[in-house]
Amino acid sequence: MADRSSTHEITHYINVENAKIVAFLMVVGFVMYHSIIHLKYGNDSCKWLLSDGRFPGYNTWQPYGCMTHKYTKSDARMCMHYISYWGGRNHIVFLGDSRIRQLYFHFINLISNEEVKKFKAHRDVHFQDNKINARVDFLWHPMVNISMYNVYKNWLISEPSARPNLVITSSASWSIKLSNGSKEALNNFEVNLTYILPFVNKLKDSTKILWLLQDPVVEEKLNANRSAITNEQIDYYNKVSLDILENSAATLWSSSRLVAQGMRKESPDGLHISKSALELDIQLLVNMYCNNDMNHNDGTCCNTPEATTPLQIVTASVFLVCIVSAIALYIYKRRLRRNGLKNRTAAENGQRNGQATDLKENTTESATEVMSSLAKLGIIMFYFYLCDRTNFFMKENKYYTHVNFFLPFAYVMILGFFFTENTERTALLHRDQTDEWKGWMQLVILIYHLTGASKILPIYMHIRVLVSSYLFLTGFGHFTYFWNKGEYGLFRFCQVLFRLNLLVVLLCFVMNRPYQFYYFVPLVSYWFVIMYITMAIWPHLTKASAEVNSFHYLYMIIKFIILITCISLFYLSEVFFEKVFLTRPFKALFVTSDDSIHEWRFRWQLDRYSVVYGMLFAFGYQMLLKYKIVSDNLTTDLFSKPLSYIVTGTGLVGLLGYTIFACFCRNKPECNEFHSYLTFIPIVSYIFLRNVPGWLRTRYSSFFAWFGRISLELFITQYHIWLAADTHGVLVLIPSYPVLNVIITSFIFICISHEISRVTGVLVKYAVPSDWKSLLRNIILFTAVLLPVGIVNGMFY
Repeated sequence: MADRSSTHEITHYINVENAKIVAFLMVVGFVMYHSIIHLKYGNDSCKWLLSDGRFPGYNTWQPYGCMTHKYTKSDARMCMHYISYWGGRNHIVFLGDSRIRQLYFHFINLISNEEVKKFKAHRDVHFQDNKINARVDFLWHPMVNISMYNVYKNWLISEPSARPNLVITSSASWSIKLSNGSKEALNNFEVNLTYILPFVNKLKDSTKILWLLQDPVVEEKLNANRSAITNEQIDYYNKVSLDILENSAATLWSSSRLVAQGMRKESPDGLHISKSALELDIQLLVNMYCNNDMNHNDGTCCNTPEATTPLQIVTASVFLVCIVSAIALYIYKRRLRRNGLKNRTAAENGQRNGQATDLKENTTESATEVMSSLAKLGIIMFYFYLCDRTNFFMKENKYYTHVNFFLPFAYVMILGFFFTENTERTALLHRDQTDEWKGWMQLVILIYHLTGASKILPIYMHIRVLVSSYLFLTGFGHFTYFWNKGEYGLFRFCQVLFRLNLLVVLLCFVMNRPYQFYYFVPLVSYWFVIMYITMAIWPHLTKASAEVNSFHYLYMIIKFIILITCISLFYLSEVFFEKVFLTRPFKALFVTSDDSIHEWRFRWQLDRYSVVYGMLFAFGYQMLLKYKIVSDNLTTDLFSKPLSYIVTGTGLVGLLGYTIFACFCRNKPECNEFHSYLTFIPIVSYIFLRNVPGWLRTRYSSFFAWFGRISLELFITQYHIWLAADTHGVLVLIPSYPVLNVIITSFIFICISHEISRVTGVLVKYAVPSDWKSLLRNIILFTAVLLPVGIVNGMFY
């Protein structure tokens, strides 16, 4: 009994509210941890890029704490062109021995339209491309001696415009080889480098000098002439370089050494690194040089965070006022309770004053509830901003492998099946089942985004079906509600749109992103409006009206035909599509930050029929119920046994058929072209499999259903506090421990999503009241707040 009671006491404290407290304390702890890191080591992501990293997989390098962009030839040339266009210089010098020359030629081959191969050994090499205003030189100075000293001296006495703006240099192997690894040569290296140091420091205003620590060698591959070049000798020279240059104006590049060490077996001769390692090194170099000018979303290394906008400052001020007000109201409420104002006033002044006090306390309760909810949103929004608009927390690139995707997928599915239980609901697509469906779909989509699985075409196509399923359920659910309830009032319309858009509108203000950036909510909101207009426009059609007049079924079919025709016309005429959606003031809702409507058209046409499929399925199902072809009020199969077997088999064939199509489809554009016409097949097939057998229809996974109830918040919040860099990377709270980091960030992310869902539910009661006068007042207030924002951002001109 004692064990049972202690177990019950432990489980009593394991709940979502306590989990959110733990998550909050963890966030505070990580803020303190990263503050200490920044105070001790600084928050220069260039330093992270050039100093440390790891191999998450074969031939893939992940710098410590920041993300690298994969530069193609066109990207690199565009970078050079931009730097020149904005008044910068592209004069880069590689100074050193044959190891530095390796880097030089790989760099040239990245930025040049023609591959450069021919050169004379032990000679300088020069490259110039006037189209991108780039000059790149290799200067053969294999030892730190008087010749290298003179190079720096000549740069210093020359005009700043004649100096290179970037120098990549290093030396050691020749000194070791010629001196047979003598101590005297090491001392000479130290003395000569010390003589060069003043020039390095004086050139800092015009020239960035990058000293490359020597890569390890593969001793067993070295020939007899190079046998003196051992890793022990390399370490001696690197130690000297570190001691002299660590506190100088030069930047030490040590991550290249880690790259070479991880790929040392691929070295062709033991001294020079492999082509794969060279490519990784050049990517690090170009990211350092270009990221801040190119501003790629997936290139956070050496990239300055966005400047804060006036709207972000105003939003922060409003949230700060809400936080202060919430604290003040909380103190006021405690004082009221402590003084016992309510009971004392009622006893002394009679019932009328008591009623006035009740009204006062109710008003205080409402104000406290609203302000505390807004204060919580303000704190959460600050965390969003800290995660994805600053370099305070670290970020890493996504890395896809089949194991990375399918292993968490298997874990999630097993957990979901483990928490299966019975439900009293028996209707097709009942609430528990749709919550479950949304839940497991959302978890799979999260895994898909975390691992960067979009590059795998079959996975991409199946995820497209999951997104279409959300829209299908939107059509099914809202049509069923409108058909059965016949409620087309402004209250429900505003309530749905407020719940959908509150978080996204706040994020647009806080994160400085257009509404279309969070594409899913604009898509669902748009189709809800279209569906509402279709159903609400005269004649109003409901289940009750159709039972009185059978022609209403025909009217509903005509409405469907008109709706499908309008959608098809928009799809077939791109000019008409753009003319409608680029009309002000609605244009701001459909364009991205570069004023392009391409993203909206792509998303719209991809799922242009998904909501209609859901509405048609719901309408057909209502017809089957009316004529008693199906019966869903019992736990038995929907159809007779033979027909149930046929329908279930059809569902299996439909799912298998779509999977075969996704595996054999050749490319994304071709697959996307067929998607809108075929997506109903796997969706309806899944519904058949899940609902026709009575024993499946009356069971559901409470694990998946819990996530399904916060699926919208999970979909949106992942952008900034689970993923990073606007979904292009992964948020890192615990560097160098990727699995533990995903577990911790997932826990915090889920708790925040649940709290946002709860707060939205509280605010919707006050923002969208059932009284039409109060509702109209709030609409006017919202318009008055949003209108100036729209005017400032050019919404009307």
